[in-house]
Amino acid sequence: MLDLNSLNPQQRQAVEMVRGPVLILAGAGTGKTRVITFRIAHMVREGIAPRNILAVTFTNKAAREMKERVAKLLPARVRQRERAKEEGPRISTFHSLCARILREHIEVLGYKRNFVIYDESEQLGALRKVLSQISAKGESSDPRVLLALISRYKNGGARALADSPARAMVEHVLRRYESGLRACNAVDFDDLLLLVLRLFTEHPRVLAACRETFQYVMVDEYQDTNAAQFKLTHLLCEQHRNLCVVGDDDQSIYGWRGAEISNLLDRSTNVILQAANAVIQNNTRRRGKNLWSARGQGEKILLEEFKTDEEEARCVVDEIEAARLMRRIPWGGQAILFRTNQQSRPLEMALRQRNVRYHLIGGQSYFDRREVRDVLAYLKMFVNPHDDTSLLRIANVPARGLSDVTMERLLAASQQRGCSVYSAMRHTDVQGEFPERTRGSIRGWLEFIERVGGALSAEPSLMLAAWADRFLDEIGYFAELRRAEKNVETADNRIRNLKDLMSDLDRAAGLGPEERLQAFLEEISLDSEREEKREAQGDQVTLITMHSCKGLEFPHVYVVGLEDGLLPHSRSKMEGTQDEERRLFYVAITRAMETLRLSYCLGRKKYGAIAPCHPSPFLRELPAELVENAAERSKQPVAAGSGGHMFAAMRGAAE
Repeated sequence: MLDLNSLNPQQRQAVEMVRGPVLILAGAGTGKTRVITFRIAHMVREGIAPRNILAVTFTNKAAREMKERVAKLLPARVRQRERAKEEGPRISTFHSLCARILREHIEVLGYKRNFVIYDESEQLGALRKVLSQISAKGESSDPRVLLALISRYKNGGARALADSPARAMVEHVLRRYESGLRACNAVDFDDLLLLVLRLFTEHPRVLAACRETFQYVMVDEYQDTNAAQFKLTHLLCEQHRNLCVVGDDDQSIYGWRGAEISNLLDRSTNVILQAANAVIQNNTRRRGKNLWSARGQGEKILLEEFKTDEEEARCVVDEIEAARLMRRIPWGGQAILFRTNQQSRPLEMALRQRNVRYHLIGGQSYFDRREVRDVLAYLKMFVNPHDDTSLLRIANVPARGLSDVTMERLLAASQQRGCSVYSAMRHTDVQGEFPERTRGSIRGWLEFIERVGGALSAEPSLMLAAWADRFLDEIGYFAELRRAEKNVETADNRIRNLKDLMSDLDRAAGLGPEERLQAFLEEISLDSEREEKREAQGDQVTLITMHSCKGLEFPHVYVVGLEDGLLPHSRSKMEGTQDEERRLFYVAITRAMETLRLSYCLGRKKYGAIAPCHPSPFLRELPAELVENAAERSKQPVAAGSGGHMFAAMRGAAE
């Protein structure tokens, strides 16, 4: 239940000031999320209708955790009303909020309500289709680079690429790319915000309705808002002005996503927070603050030097195992942080060699596996058969007489007619251009789509898991997986992946089958933290990039690879983004609750050879009195009596 006496004076003041604009500037580990959750519960207790409260954060995981914490603070009568389907406080990400608004109002923009949200893979597919039409023979463009530029342009407007030689190319491709998405009744991640802004500016009644609903707005991690998110928040709150923003300008690490630090100028130990303070003070464009903790001073930060990255990996894993065996610290309480994905290879090898369970955040996602992507494409196509990217992916998977040549001709026909591939396939004159056998394959495919997809609206009690299992069996997909894999165990694992996927299809209780499937696909498209699936496997060490770790915390943290060129990254010197790199280091440091170990290598393997490395200049910014050299610590004698405690702990861990 809600007890405001458990807050410190500053937190309580922030919680009780519920009307008018409020800025809460707080450092890492100072209870920002606690303030937001208490603030929501306090507003409800003061008589504000829960449905009029909106809290926005940046990740689905943070939103879920906030919902759980708010639920525990709300009175029983409010929780009962929520269970009875009356709306509670709206807690979501910007993109989830916008998706919900669009589901209700997008038809006034010329889209259908059953629009699909393209993820990166589908965006790349749509972009490759555009590039294949406009590129000269022998000319090629990297679609990933172009997609990143398009995202920057869409979020920041023409000024985002004002000095870029690629601007003209981006503008040319963007028109065709957006036209292609529109033809498939699809939107991408950036469109979610931009289309809502269009709704608000072109249709004042929609904006008025949203303002009426969301009368009290809170934004967490406000330092990471980009121009579109800032404008969206401003429009929502322009009249009632009940806006509370919470953030820490020192933690703004999403500049590469279009975040603008100009929108916003009781966890770790004091040693860790003092070190973080000392580092971040070297950034000039920030608001001054000093972090402090009630947890006490804590251990000094340990700094280690290694000859190579492989030696670093082995020693870090040895330390993790020693902590587990001697100090009873579980794997789940320990995390290894690094700057780039490439750094995970030696770490993973060392962990596997020691049989240490781990999960990698930033590696191949469950949803990036081929069989999962295939089935998701089927599901998306049944919701929206005009989704060209999904249809083209699985039209001939498994083989059904629709060869690549056939699909290329159908794609060309759709482009000539300005329609989707599905619509082109339904044209009798298009079918007439193919031999009888191919016409039969096209008609069979159309019949399959209409029959299986039609069941979603025709059978209100349809269970999606059983429905999906039936159509996959009917088309021989499971058999195809077994044929394609020489290793039986690998094939079984792939099929198990699909069974796991299908078991989640009916999760959205209380909805019809079509709405249930749509809700499932929307959650998949919006969830940027798909690796959380692996957390269900139990006690594991976390491997995570610095960009992915914000908002998380671990009792014991190892930050590895602190070398010049990795952190700060070599690109940052050319791009003038070293302040952002320093904020990354600040965030990494403040993920540690109890102990922090930092390390760097004198050599790192590149293309099979060891290249020399130098320590990160950020390490020189740490106060010497807060840091202890690992080599010096190892020379100190073990305290009397501690050996017995270590052996006892090891015996306990083995039991």
